[in-house]
Amino acid sequence: MRNQKVGAIALITLLVAFARADDWPQWMGPGRDNVWHETAIIDKFPANGPPIRWRVPIGAGYSSPTVAGGRVFLIDRQVKEGAPKAPNPFARLSIPGVERVLCLSTADGKTIWSQEYSCDYTMSYNAGPRAAPAVDGDRVYTFGGEGDLQCRQTSDGKLIWQQHLGGDHTPMWGFASSPLIEANEVIVLGGDPAGVAAAFDKSDGKPLWKALPAKEPGYSSPIVIEAGGKRQLIVWHPESLNSLDPQTGHVYWSEPFTSQAGMSIATPRRVGDLLLVSAFYNGAMVMKLDADKPAATKLWKIGGKSERNTAALHAVICTPVIRDDYIYGVCSYGQLRCLKAQSGDRVWETFAATSGDEGPMRWANAFIIANGDRYFLFNEKGDLIIAKLSPQGYQEISRAHLVEPTNVDPGRPVVWCQPAFAQRCIFVRNDKELVCASLATEESR
Repeated sequence: MRNQKVGAIALITLLVAFARADDWPQWMGPGRDNVWHETAIIDKFPANGPPIRWRVPIGAGYSSPTVAGGRVFLIDRQVKEGAPKAPNPFARLSIPGVERVLCLSTADGKTIWSQEYSCDYTMSYNAGPRAAPAVDGDRVYTFGGEGDLQCRQTSDGKLIWQQHLGGDHTPMWGFASSPLIEANEVIVLGGDPAGVAAAFDKSDGKPLWKALPAKEPGYSSPIVIEAGGKRQLIVWHPESLNSLDPQTGHVYWSEPFTSQAGMSIATPRRVGDLLLVSAFYNGAMVMKLDADKPAATKLWKIGGKSERNTAALHAVICTPVIRDDYIYGVCSYGQLRCLKAQSGDRVWETFAATSGDEGPMRWANAFIIANGDRYFLFNEKGDLIIAKLSPQGYQEISRAHLVEPTNVDPGRPVVWCQPAFAQRCIFVRNDKELVCASLATEESR
């Protein structure tokens, strides 16, 4: 009898684990926090790497895919035949082409629908769009590189509404704010210097409010947190870190934090009462959130003598992680670092996850996604790494190569597109293909 009960409990536990197949419906996952909650995930890659379920050709772009309801949503770029080519990555000229919104089946990668719109690019690093689509019920929201905010039906891609938020000119590296769905709103950072944070009615696109006057919006994506008894919209632009009432745009608090060259890129990270931002030139800052009201005080702010001679963390593309009072993130020249969250003091650093034996390399990157007590790191070389991160150091468990680095704008081949993790798979792209690889244990496939 006892053995039957034990067997029944084991079976129920197994079925619950198999039943949990989450979506990844927006930038950085369901909680917008780069935490992947699915279970029954492999501990180590097979000798030949994870099984590839499918590969499909796509256009160029930096935009992360998102996954919801058995579908993958992606935005890419198609350049018009005969269009001029920029002489270097920083050159800005008008390049005719279209942006496409794609909807693919998670089962086999086949296109369910594809919609495109004319979009001439004027930005530098002009491979394609930056922002990840956001799926909310039967609608998908996209924000293109030149400021086109669109709402489409997930069923067939039919356009429901659109707004152009380009302002007088496109930022140096385009618009990169991934749409945030909050209650009845969709929130992005646009190009109006009278208010770079903007909210629209998600059903019809009606403007609801605009806030935070600033010269430029930067490239970070907003988040919403619960702190001090209020829901707070956290917006980081190149002049300051800000907390707003997401329903009105009223500013609760604002802390100056200048980002040189407009490089507010990484998404703000909140864990407990700590809120972190980090920039390439200007270092890192941690705010301590008030427990009783929507307010915050600066816990520490640490810069460096230069972009190379850094002290705490000068993040570029990688959004850092905070866990158990320690910060893990990639610094300006590829150093994966561990810091004490309460002080910013460095505990250790390594290049193993990014540039390896090549050592310091400007903007070298790896995205960091938590899964249980370990992490999946996807680096710019197209490698997926399973590793443990702790105050004791970096412990690499397994590594597999998934895609080729195809973008050469930084002066070396890179893939700077954060993956999506859903249905026990990784969905990752470069400028030529979208790949789905299974990360499920054999028992759960």
